[in-house]
Amino acid sequence: MRTRNPLIVAAAAGTLLLAGCASGGSETESSGSASEGGAMAQECQPVPGDALTVLADDLMLQNADNVIPAVNADAATPELLAGLDAVSAVLTTDDLIQLNKAVDIDRQTSQEAATQYVADNGIEAPEQGSGSIVIGAANFSENITVAEIYSAVLASAGFDTEVRTIGSRETYLPALEKGDIQVVPEYAATVTEFLNLDQNGADAEAVASGDVDATVSALEPLAETAGLVFGEPSAAQDQNAFAVTQDFADQYGVTSLTELAETCGTISLGGPPECPERPFCQIGLEEEYGLEVSQFDSLDAGGPLTKNALRQGQVMVGLVFSSDGELG
Repeated sequence: MRTRNPLIVAAAAGTLLLAGCASGGSETESSGSASEGGAMAQECQPVPGDALTVLADDLMLQNADNVIPAVNADAATPELLAGLDAVSAVLTTDDLIQLNKAVDIDRQTSQEAATQYVADNGIEAPEQGSGSIVIGAANFSENITVAEIYSAVLASAGFDTEVRTIGSRETYLPALEKGDIQVVPEYAATVTEFLNLDQNGADAEAVASGDVDATVSALEPLAETAGLVFGEPSAAQDQNAFAVTQDFADQYGVTSLTELAETCGTISLGGPPECPERPFCQIGLEEEYGLEVSQFDSLDAGGPLTKNALRQGQVMVGLVFSSDGELG
């Protein structure tokens, strides 16, 4: 799995993982299943194709992992927050996909991709500031690139900036709380649950949800206790998602998971092996969307095995990350 989100692999935060299901097998054909409206869904088959697309999670099965700036409270001046919020006002999931493509596939450096992105979008901090700001980053390219975007915008506003790749959340959040670094790009739902479990214990009831505004509201008191301030969340999300080939979406006319359930009803699914126990994976697809998983192939979490299985028509639906640079 990717190292974006250490909480994903922690047992206490397993609900943030969309993981795979039971062992693979031959696809079971279905004569159709009833949708919530009572109409019979047609029998769908995987459609091979090179381009992949994410189906909209219109019932908000996934928690809202929007990119959001985390700031040490002592460093959180209005000028600093205004510069970070200027990035949040522009950054979208499609932007993350293109930035990840530039770095992970086209082999630009994160600094090169960030500089071009800021220039192309004309991002400017609304207020001038001063002082030294160390921007921490997790050790994967997307987070480093967003940190470089923060750095470029803040530098143009008069701050003396440095980007420092640190590692996992367990390492960089304590550094942020102590003031060793001043800013980190975070992911709203994941950091909310990380702080929730840290402050309220491993059995604490989850407070993050698919509603980004509600999630940020739940985050605020946790942040205050930790000595942190969070800026505005961006529209950009890096979270678990379900993808099909673009050819499949075009052939069956589906753009969302609700449409998939209404059109197909029964699906084949690929991903990592924990899916049957995860409410945000097979359980959620079945209980929230009314889908029936007739075949599961145990592959990986948003990695090359799952994406190749989709492209080759081995499975109909696959677990991916919503900001993957290979998505169209």
